Formats: sequence, C-alpha cells, structure tokens
Amino acid sequence: FGATRDAVLTTHLRDYRYIHFATHGIVDSRHPALSALILSRYDARGAPQDGFLRLHDIFNLELGADVVVLSACETALGRDVRGEGLLGLTQGFMYAGARSLVASLWQVPDRATAELMTRFYSYMLTDGMRPVDALREAQLSLAGERRFSHPYYWAGFALLGDWR
Repeated sequence: FGATRDAVLTTHLRDYRYIHFATHGIVDSRHPALSALILSRYDARGAPQDGFLRLHDIFNLELGADVVVLSACETALGRDVRGEGLLGLTQGFMYAGARSLVASLWQVPDRATAELMTRFYSYMLTDGMRPVDALREAQLSLAGERRFSHPYYWAGFALLGDWR
C-alpha cells in the first residue's frame, strides 16, 4: 500500500542513485500523455485512490538517478513524433533527470524479469559493473539457461541514455 502516486511525488527522489518501479505500465501510443505507471490504487483501508503516475507527473519529477528501471511491460514504447523522437515514459524520465533508463520493449514474463533484475543488480552493485554491462551480463546469463534460453525471456529490456 505504500507504493502510491503521492509517495513518488512527495519523496525527494533526487537523493537516490537507483530507482526501480516494478509495476504495470500503460503506454498509449496515440495519446502519449495518457501513458502511466500503475501504483497502488487502494489505501490500507481499501479506499480507492489515484494510483496512476502519469506522463506529466513524470516530467515534473526532479531526479538525479544514475539508473531508473521500469520493470513493467512495454515501457520503452511510445509515439514516434517527427522532430521530437519517441514520446512516452522514457522521455519523461530522461527529461526529469535520469542519466540512464532500463525499460522493456514488449510484454515481459514476471518470473524471468525477476531473475533478470536480480542478476542485473548483483552485477551492478556487487561486482561494480556499469549498468549497460550489468544488463548485458544478466541477459547473457539468462540466455545460457535452458528454461530462459529463448530471447523472449531475456532480450526485452534495453538501456537508454548514458551507457557509461
């Protein structure tokens, strides 16, 4: 219940180097402003609350994160606007100050994503790898296992932004 829109909007996210959203995402390619991350839609008492962290909310965040991870389906997608590029969640987080962003290109399976993220953070935080290298190693690691060998399980995530 603590993963609320208000918690994101009132936390000084500038103080965090790594920000991870493990949730569902809505990417509207026709109307990018309607794209959002879905957070808790109910409080601890069961009362409904606005759980949509919309694109305009994201644009207004003040981030200083080295890496923001959007561990949700199709978060790297958006609307290709001529002269502007891809308008969607990724642009919002980059504009808000994320140095790099890990996002997905398709509907990613939960179990494989959890395993990929565990390895990604281990390579990055324990082994000291750069985010781009940690993601690559995590993907190669999953690809080397029989149950996750198909690219569907490990290739859906890409790192955008500062790869150094």
